[in-house]
Formats: sequence, C-alpha cells, structure tokens
Amino acid sequence: MNMPRSEYPNPQFERKNWINLNGKWEFEIDNGKSGRERKLYESEKLNGEIIVPFCPESKLSGVENKDFMAAVWYRRIFSVPDEWKNGRVNLHFGAVDYEAFIYINGSLAGTHKGGYTSFFVDITKYIKDGENIVTVCAEDNNRGNMQPCGKQSREYYSHGCDYTRTTGIWQTVWLEHTPDEYIKNVRYYTDINNKAVQIQAEVAGRGIFSAKAFYEGKQVGEAKTESGGNTVFVTIALSEVHLWEVGCGRLYDIELTYGEDSVKSYFGMRNVNLDGMKFKINGKSVFQRLVLDQGFYPDGIYTAPDEADLIRDIQLSLDVGFNGARLHQKVFEPRFLYHCDKMGYIVWGEQGNWGLDYSNPAALEAFLPEWLEALQRDFNHPAIIGWCPFNETWDFEGRKQRDELLSIVYKTTKAFDITRPCIDTSGNYHVITDIFDVHDYEQNPEILKEHYNKLASDNEIYDIYSSRQKYNKQPTFVSEYGGICWNVEGREGWGYGQGPKTEEEFIARYKGLTEALLNNENMFGFCYTQLYDVEQELNGLYTYSRKPKFDCKIFHDINTRKAKIED
Repeated sequence: MNMPRSEYPNPQFERKNWINLNGKWEFEIDNGKSGRERKLYESEKLNGEIIVPFCPESKLSGVENKDFMAAVWYRRIFSVPDEWKNGRVNLHFGAVDYEAFIYINGSLAGTHKGGYTSFFVDITKYIKDGENIVTVCAEDNNRGNMQPCGKQSREYYSHGCDYTRTTGIWQTVWLEHTPDEYIKNVRYYTDINNKAVQIQAEVAGRGIFSAKAFYEGKQVGEAKTESGGNTVFVTIALSEVHLWEVGCGRLYDIELTYGEDSVKSYFGMRNVNLDGMKFKINGKSVFQRLVLDQGFYPDGIYTAPDEADLIRDIQLSLDVGFNGARLHQKVFEPRFLYHCDKMGYIVWGEQGNWGLDYSNPAALEAFLPEWLEALQRDFNHPAIIGWCPFNETWDFEGRKQRDELLSIVYKTTKAFDITRPCIDTSGNYHVITDIFDVHDYEQNPEILKEHYNKLASDNEIYDIYSSRQKYNKQPTFVSEYGGICWNVEGREGWGYGQGPKTEEEFIARYKGLTEALLNNENMFGFCYTQLYDVEQELNGLYTYSRKPKFDCKIFHDINTRKAKIED
C-alpha cells in the first residue's frame, strides 16, 4: 500500500524539513510485559509486522488482534539526511496509547505517559551516520483504573457505550529537523476590537523572532523582536480584519522565523464570551447546534483511514444542519481540528476520561499532565470554543468522585486559558463550572419541553442530580439528548428509550425533541447523540459506515431553524 496518512500531521506548526515514518514496521505483542527485561530494544528483528499509524486492534494495521495487549513493540530502520547533521533531530509521535518507551540504536531516548497527546523526543545524540533503528515499547492497562481510556472497552467484548480498544501507536510518527536556535511553541491571542493579534512564543537560544501575517496571500502585518531565549512577545497590527465565524473559517496564514528556523502556521480572528444566558462569538449570540462525534472508524478504530475521512465527517454533520460537535471522550488529532478551523465548524475540546477512578487522590496525577499537553497543543484552534476535561464522572465502584479533582483541573484550565469557558464535567457531577450542562435522554418531546419550561420562565434548571450538584444560574444547554435508535442494517444493538416503529415516528420524535430546545429562550445550544452509529450503538443519523439513514434535508431543515436565543 502507499504510505498511509502521508500529510503533515500538525498544520498549525509546520516545518519543511520532515520525514514521515508511517508504513510497515516490525511488530510484536508482549503480553507478559517482559520485553524490557528481555531487552527487546536490542533485538535484531521482531516476530511480526504492522502498518503504522493504525492500532493493532484495527483491520488496517494488518494485525487485527482484538484481545487485551499488556505491551506491544515496534521496530524500524531509518536514515537521516546529511544536511541534518547540524542542529537538532526530533522524533515526533502524534499519539501512543498509553505509556511509551522510545529507544534509538538500543539506548532509551525518552518516555511519555498518556494515550491521547502528541510528544517528541530529541534524538540528536543517539543517531549515527547511515542506518539507525528506532524501537518503541507501548504498555497499556485499560483495567488498571489509573489510565484515562475514554470509550475503550474494559471488558473483552464491546458493550454498551464502550467500543474496541486502541493500543500503541495510533497517529503519525515523523522525524523533524531544527537548527539549534528554534521556536518551541507559540500562542495566538486575537483581538478583534483593536485589529491585532498578540503572539507569545517560547524559543531556544538567541535570535531575532519575526512574524508575518497574510490573508489570501496578501501580507497584512508583521512584527519582530530580539530575544536571548525563553519567551518572546510581539503584537501584529492587522491592516485587514476578516472574522472567523460559524460556517466561515476565514484563516490568516502566518510565517514565523527565529534565526534559521522557519514555521508555517495560521490563526483565526474571533473571540468567545458568555453574556447572561447567551454564548457569544464575536459579540453575536450563536445557538450551538452540536452533535456527538466519537471519532471511531470501522477499519481504523481511533485512526481515520485517510485525511478525506476527517473532512467527510465534518461535511456529514453540516449536511444534516449541525454547526459543530462535542468531540467526545477523545482528544482528536490536529489534522481534524485544522479542517474544523477551515470550515468554520465549532467544537468542544474534551479528554477521554472514562476508565479513571475519580475517587482516588492519585487520579489528579494520572489526568492533569496529559490534559495540560492537550491544552498546549490545541490552544490556537479557533474552532475550539470551550474546554470540557471530564464527561459524566460517575461513582467508581460505589465511591463518589473527589470534588477536589474536578475543581483543580477546572482552575488549572482557566489559569492556562483565559479566553474560553470551561465545563468541569459534562452532565454530572458539576463542582465548579462556567456552564451548567445537562444530559437528558427523555424520548417524549412534550415531557422534554416541560423539563426546561422553568429555565425559560424562572431561570431554574431541571436536574435529576440536584442532590449532588448545584445550579448557580450559569448559562446552560442540553449537551446530550435524543439518541433515537434506528437500525437499518439488521445488526444487534441499542439506542436510548423505546425505538420508533416507523420512519415518520422517528422524524416526528426528532423534530419535537429538537424544537423543544430551539424554542427555549434561555437555552444556548444542544448536542444530539449522535452523528453515526458506533459498533453496537445504533443511535446515529448515519450508519457506522457513514451512510445516511434518512434524507439529510429533513434534519437540516429541523436543525437550522432560528433559535429563540439567537441574535
């Protein structure tokens, strides 16, 4: 096969000197988790093969082992171009689930813990002329209660809301070269009122930091400053302001240089804020017509087979009238977020928190470092209009969540990012939150409407968990509803409530549930469960293979009706 996922993985921080390492690697399953003791990193050959970046559970990997794997090993040979001999060589991983040990030519070069976030290892001192060997060990323990694993099943079979697991490498692996003086990372703070973008960059070594902004190829501003290292700040006054809006992803290109280092990036001019019960984008009340997107693929599991599949999922959502999504129980890859940015598609950034014991004080250590990596990586995406680190923090084996866990993560998120609202935990059980969202799978439209009549008349919320959480008049929306089961393929599965018997009944129920929320003057959005079926869960508007179950125009007409709260 041609090299899978050959595109540059992170368009917001792109360098020209890079080599994609996707494709065929040697591979071995290590269920005894003894490979490090047996020094598999010194092995001359592993006993199998795999196609990276697809996880070994997936069909596209060529392995398709659906059982638990305590550890897996990867090995491949690579060479470094002669022109890379000066400067730094970094080995990047889009994501490895869960704990990764990276060896270069038999020496441990770095480690990383966390199955959803990107990382790199500086391998400059480990490489040699000619051929080099990279060996990766990934240890995974979905049943250990101290590992956020999202919707990955902690039982042998997929069941309920849990699906096929992902172990090991599941995003692109690549080499990248930088000079010794280089840009480490950058943050953009867009100021639409003053027609400017403020840039905060972390740099290594001494140099001149320069930033040039372009809109549709025309330069519209620049700034530069001298630095001795650490952090630099510049402000670009823009000669033209084009707002990033829902449905209109007007992006600015930006060229960043520091000495000999050069990075291509982009930003969008927009702000978000809460105003009473309204959620505003660029000062305008926008009703969020969201859908739950789980980020699963029949043949790739967590990994989209092709970049076109990322674009297709956004377009499928737009075709039925949604303007965004909750990216559910998973940190989605940067390339997906890039297309959200381009297409003006609003999303909430979420972590795959299920599988973590929220009652254990050690959960903070297991959760917060990876969450901060997600915030750092994805801060600049204009499509992300809010953060939601947790979803449905149910009691764990009868023990209640530690409220301190949610409080600390919320406060840390707000300290890291002052520009977006944060929901501490979607649905339940809120501790401290900017938005009080609820999940409500009531299937009778009249009853659902009645649930939130008092929100419109008296600013009181219907909350079945009121003994565990307190509503403080925050802006609110029903961030999960519907989930109506419709099985067009004759598979065994489930949806919420009693499924409708006819297409007409399905459409009437969908219309009634959705209009109950659109017509509530204090409701700023909804999120329908879900965009497509996932394995045994049959409540999508599309099948798992992304085929529409009904005429898309029906739902587009229902979803796009003007909401009471909209300007």
